[in-house]
Amino acid sequence: MDIEKTPTVAAEVTGESKDGAEAFTKVKSKKKNQKRKREQDGVDMDTEESVAIKRPQFPPISGDKLRGPDEMRKIPVPAHRYTPLKENWLKIFTPIVENLQLQVRFNLKTRNVEIKTCKETQEISALTKAADFVKAFILGFQVEDAMALIRLDELFLESFDVTDVKPLKGDHLSRAIGRIAGKGGKTKFTIENVTKTRIVLAETKIHILGSFQNIKMARTAICNLILGSPPSKVYGNIRAVASRTAERF
Repeated sequence: MDIEKTPTVAAEVTGESKDGAEAFTKVKSKKKNQKRKREQDGVDMDTEESVAIKRPQFPPISGDKLRGPDEMRKIPVPAHRYTPLKENWLKIFTPIVENLQLQVRFNLKTRNVEIKTCKETQEISALTKAADFVKAFILGFQVEDAMALIRLDELFLESFDVTDVKPLKGDHLSRAIGRIAGKGGKTKFTIENVTKTRIVLAETKIHILGSFQNIKMARTAICNLILGSPPSKVYGNIRAVASRTAERF
């Protein structure tokens, strides 16, 4: 009985498949069309003649358009730096006004040194140089050392805290600061002379003035002292790195 039923079922399936084949419509493949378009585009690109590209020539911009509106920078002055600022005001005032062609004043109400551009200002970077110069003096550097920021473009100012290197408190913190300074400031002066930088120790803050490579050497030496390395070992490492950099240049 089962053998007789099977052919009828197969016939029904084949009949349905034939009807389904007739019902479906053929769709063109998109891949072939895309290939044809790419080939046509490639032919068009090859046939086009190469056009010589000329460099654009822009006329020089006048100083008034380049300068734009007047800009101002404000540098806050802490209370312990009022007296040094008053004593050295003429040394600070002269290079900013005469060399950089800027306007400067000390605002007694807000306790800020305000620097402003004017019509005579020619350099775009003059305002930034003057602000860095005043900021360096307020952080504790000598006027002569801070003035190098105006004369040279390759100098930078970096500040960090002793606790950023290692979280110290109490006597441990004071001992770390003492290792950086040394007896009578000997360690600090040695690092300054070898790395050709200037260093200011203000409580737990450390400020370094110098070029990028020299700041990196001084910062590494100070971090080693904070972490507990003896000064003699730090001196040897600094001198080795300094001699290598001197040979390189």
